[in-house]
Amino acid sequence: MAEIAVAQFAPGEDKSANLAVLRGLAGEAAARGARVVVAPEYAMYTAPAMDRRFVDSAEPLDGPCTEALRELAARLGIHLVAGVNEQRDGTTIHNTLVAAGPDGDIAALYRKMHLYDAFGFTESSVVHPGAVEAPATFTADGFVFGMQTCYDLRFPEVTRRLVDAGAEVVLVPAEWVPGPLKEDHFVTLLRARAIENTVYVAAAGQCAPTGAGNSMIIDPMGVVLASLGERTGTALATADRERMAAVRKINPALELRRFAVTER
Repeated sequence: MAEIAVAQFAPGEDKSANLAVLRGLAGEAAARGARVVVAPEYAMYTAPAMDRRFVDSAEPLDGPCTEALRELAARLGIHLVAGVNEQRDGTTIHNTLVAAGPDGDIAALYRKMHLYDAFGFTESSVVHPGAVEAPATFTADGFVFGMQTCYDLRFPEVTRRLVDAGAEVVLVPAEWVPGPLKEDHFVTLLRARAIENTVYVAAAGQCAPTGAGNSMIIDPMGVVLASLGERTGTALATADRERMAAVRKINPALELRRFAVTER
């Protein structure tokens, strides 16, 4: 079994303040037994609009934000996943997920591939898409965890690639922008990714005003095990291998499928 927590808050433009909130939430989750804690997309810095501020805020992966995540994970003895603004070329950044391990090292990295150029937003104005590389995974408490980011959720092949690489729990840090039917889309897509792949899904979103909240942990049958609604806080649930095996016995969708994912 693996104890998983999602941490929901609304990061702003003060990186020190964001880190202080994350330290508190991660510490709370670890005290409750969490072994993997997932924070939102852009957890280290968020501005109200996608503009030059994101570029100016960016840091290299050996910068203070990632170093702070590594130190926090080591101090708490957990895997900590959070979104950082990774410095790139001075005009664009990478929207990067860092998985810091309990040993203080980076266990896995993922650079967002599908940018949010939809619903009136153009994330690509300041973010460069990540390359198509081997799926980003790490192992904790005997489970393989995979990572994807926010808008990636609308592309089911992203999750399927992770599952094909062995992921049993899919982590989805997000800044799901509020809007008409957006909360419904988020919940529906999260449950769909869990159901069609018979895996656990743990999504950590930003809450208002920057995000739509609804952080949650979902089991392989699509059951919501824990959720946060609109509030700042943490929610915990257990990934159970016996539950996964039972679901896959009655719904062997991965065995029965006849198509694979290929790069476009």
